[in-house]
Amino acid sequence: MLVTGSSTELIKDFKLQMQMEFEMSDLGLMTYFLGMEIEQFNSGIFVSQRKYAIDVLKRFNLDQCKAVANVKLSKENGDSIVDVTSYRSLIGSLLYLTATRPDLIFTASLLFRFTNSPSNSHSMAAKRVLKYLKGTSDYSVLYLKNENAKLEGYVDSAASNQAIWLRRLLADFGKDQSEATFLWCDNKSAIAIANNPVQHGRTKHSLVKFHAIREAERNHEVKLVHCKSEQQVADILTKGLSRGRFEYLRNKLVVSKKNSQGGVLELRVFLMKVPE
Repeated sequence: MLVTGSSTELIKDFKLQMQMEFEMSDLGLMTYFLGMEIEQFNSGIFVSQRKYAIDVLKRFNLDQCKAVANVKLSKENGDSIVDVTSYRSLIGSLLYLTATRPDLIFTASLLFRFTNSPSNSHSMAAKRVLKYLKGTSDYSVLYLKNENAKLEGYVDSAASNQAIWLRRLLADFGKDQSEATFLWCDNKSAIAIANNPVQHGRTKHSLVKFHAIREAERNHEVKLVHCKSEQQVADILTKGLSRGRFEYLRNKLVVSKKNSQGGVLELRVFLMKVPE
């Protein structure tokens, strides 16, 4: 059982109350969970999968490979079919790594489409991802402490329902969002249509979607805000990018462990024995 809290005293009180009802042991601060390594600092929590990434490289005999700077896909269609089981295992491993490596999401999701009949080109692309992983195995997500944390989202399409769900989830945790959640969008036309109820012949198919966004804005739950295309962080999750832009957006999502400074909450692990 995982227990988290911003106060050590609160966790101690919870532990005492639970021990009165159940037989349980305090295993201390969490450092490893489901393949994820957790390091807690005064200013944040660093969550990585470095060990898992290295194990994947060893499993596919690429632990001694030369690292590459970015992932790369080819338009060429390979004719020869590769071992399906091995390919699926590789893609499954990459998908699991996306839990802490959002920079792998687009490529891993795209390669997943070919798990039924992977060709040599798909296998080569997947192995290039491993070579990229070789040079970035210590990269992962850093959750910094912020007392006034505000929910924001970068989107390519309507995401108001997801934002509302997250707002309600945070409210259940006692973190009510007093202001509307900003949804950063790089499409001025989409923002204009969402804010303007005038119907256009070319937008009939999307009226329901935009009506939902207008209602969410009217309720002060979300607010569409324009951002420049080069600042659209969501692009790294949805399309192939040039090396420079890929690295620029990647650095907004993940950090290198050696450059990190941080843990937010105290996470402890308890082993609890439930009576039969």
